[in-house]
Amino acid sequence: MAEHNQIGKETEQMAKEWLTSKGYEFLDENYRHGHAEIDLVFRFRGLLVFVEVKFRSGTGFGYAEEFVDATKRKLLVKAADHYIHEKDWHKDIRFDIVGVYKDRNGNVNFRHFEDAFY
Repeated sequence: MAEHNQIGKETEQMAKEWLTSKGYEFLDENYRHGHAEIDLVFRFRGLLVFVEVKFRSGTGFGYAEEFVDATKRKLLVKAADHYIHEKDWHKDIRFDIVGVYKDRNGNVNFRHFEDAFY
């Protein structure tokens, strides 16, 4: 497995554990539909929450939320539509972004952007 893929898996696992510790109920991960993939899916306060996880080893090149462009958002919505239909979900949904940041000392911090787009 390429190093960036391994980092991605580890980052998603950290975000999954972090959100679970905040009361989110984990449902699914790496849900694929065509070329689209949803990193994590949770249930939280009656909502179905689709989460895009982004890792940054600093903020010099920008924050995580800046790397979810219009094309990526469109793919996420497409995959979410398929997931909703497949699971027969009839309640509200939300799209979140979780930025996972590692500082020079190796400390990990999270930034959670709820209802980041639609």
